[in-house]
Amino acid sequence: MSLRERSPGGAAAVEAGEDAAATLAEPDGPDRCLSLLPWDRFSAWLHCVCVVGFDLELGQAVEVIYPPHSKLTDKEKTNICYLSFPDSNSGCLGDTQFCFRFRRSPGRKVSLCCFLDQLDRDLPVYLKKDPAYYYGYVYFRQVRDKSLKRGYFQKSLVLISKLPYVHLFRTMLKQIAPEYFEKSEAFLEAVCSDVDRWPPPAPGKILHLPIMGIIMKLRIPTYRDKPGTTPIVQNMHQGDAQISMALPTVHEVDLFRCFCPVFFHIQMLWELVLLGEPLVVMAPSPSESSETVLALVSCISPLKYCSDFRPYFTIHDSEFKEYTTRTQAPPSVILGVTNPFFAKTLQHWPHIIRIGDIKLPGEVPKQVKVKKLKNLKTLDSKPGVYTSYKPYLNKDEEIVKQLQKGVQQKRPTEAQSVILRRYFLELTESFIIPLERYVASLMPLQKCISPWKSPPQLRQFSQDDFMKTLEKAGPQLTSGLKGDWIGLYRHFLKSPNFDGWFRSRQKEMTQKLEALHLEALCNENLVFWSQKHTEVETVDLVLKLKNKLLQADREQLPVKTETLKKLQTHINDIILALPDDLQDILLKTGT
Repeated sequence: MSLRERSPGGAAAVEAGEDAAATLAEPDGPDRCLSLLPWDRFSAWLHCVCVVGFDLELGQAVEVIYPPHSKLTDKEKTNICYLSFPDSNSGCLGDTQFCFRFRRSPGRKVSLCCFLDQLDRDLPVYLKKDPAYYYGYVYFRQVRDKSLKRGYFQKSLVLISKLPYVHLFRTMLKQIAPEYFEKSEAFLEAVCSDVDRWPPPAPGKILHLPIMGIIMKLRIPTYRDKPGTTPIVQNMHQGDAQISMALPTVHEVDLFRCFCPVFFHIQMLWELVLLGEPLVVMAPSPSESSETVLALVSCISPLKYCSDFRPYFTIHDSEFKEYTTRTQAPPSVILGVTNPFFAKTLQHWPHIIRIGDIKLPGEVPKQVKVKKLKNLKTLDSKPGVYTSYKPYLNKDEEIVKQLQKGVQQKRPTEAQSVILRRYFLELTESFIIPLERYVASLMPLQKCISPWKSPPQLRQFSQDDFMKTLEKAGPQLTSGLKGDWIGLYRHFLKSPNFDGWFRSRQKEMTQKLEALHLEALCNENLVFWSQKHTEVETVDLVLKLKNKLLQADREQLPVKTETLKKLQTHINDIILALPDDLQDILLKTGT
């Protein structure tokens, strides 16, 4: 079965993600959003489910893609095949879970329905979908089986999604994969049918997601949430018929567990991620590599990490040559690898994290010095951070002592992760608040907005002007950390993370100016204006006002519904004051 194309007229224009879900269920609603087709609900969460097996003739091969109509290019299938199995040297016997990320093939139509764009707008910036990438969530099983020629049963169940909801899909796989390996294809069909009954992934709502007799209960964060706070999702009452499972998060990894092997260097790693420096994580298995890369990317939250990152990367990856070439400087990317071959291939990279098996320490971790890159010869080298990077900020001994004390007192890893996440959040906010304050000052004053002129432009960002603000309104207001903050800012302003952050802020402020301009127009007596001007000028005004309404809908400008209704009333009143022939023409053009 193939998905029918939607007409552009089905675009929903709702104020928030909460309303989007309601509009979905109401095909006759004010925006006439088309009713959902089969597999639309499934597509809101997953692109497809793949089963990857090992064939003695072909090697790794995609055995099943479900639903059958799901589209994957040959290049995407090849990437999924190689990324769904651990490298042979990993020796992953039993069940292993990990995730990977790969580029979507260009030029393909996005099959997401109208409402998903609205839901995406309500997410925090670090959870927004990147249309250029897919995530693969893997449950790999390798067990001895003498009945097979190879002597082993090797298979992966893989969820392919645009959503970075690592914890959700990991939990889901843990529930369904063991049973799938016993029951096979009919079970997979039932799983997908369950997902196709899920409500849309609306941020801010408590969602109940049934999956094979269990209900997962969760809440997706919104951009309105205060950073660092996670509303608790309570378990259902015992009176409920089905077993429920409350997920504390949809996207977070166990931060303390991931950073444990490089415990003493967390602040330096935060700087490297913030600055978009090339980083490679060398780990013994895809589980460790993928979790560590995801932990690194999340440590600058609520800032979005704007460069590429690959939780698990292999020599077969389609970007292997691009990322390992020595003809140019290593790109701004974080790679997670397990193949010993990378110790040689990537030894020219400036920052390498080598981790052993991730275990939570029963005793206080020992201080490990930063090692010189020349000492890294193989993947068997001792765990540690290999770099010649000199941090800009002085080391914060307090956080290290606090976490060490937690280990001594056998504090739960969840509590340690909360402490570490709060530390990173406060560090990032101390860094970004002076930038936010300066960028807000680039906004023109409201009195500069005239309804009869185009909205004013934002003032240009000046590095020198920004640096001058740091003396009185710098990070020292919120952080006690000493060091070369100025040097850190200078470096950051050249990074992809600054570029991504500034573009996002620029877009928000430009949209705010457009919204204020709309309000200024609404507050004018436009009918009185039209009576004093020629018909040609009046028609021109009507067309411009209609374009403004279309823009507000298309770009989801932050405008109140009353303002839009008022503007529509102005347009109608102006048209009704014109001669009949002009009225007919202008009314036929629609809104």
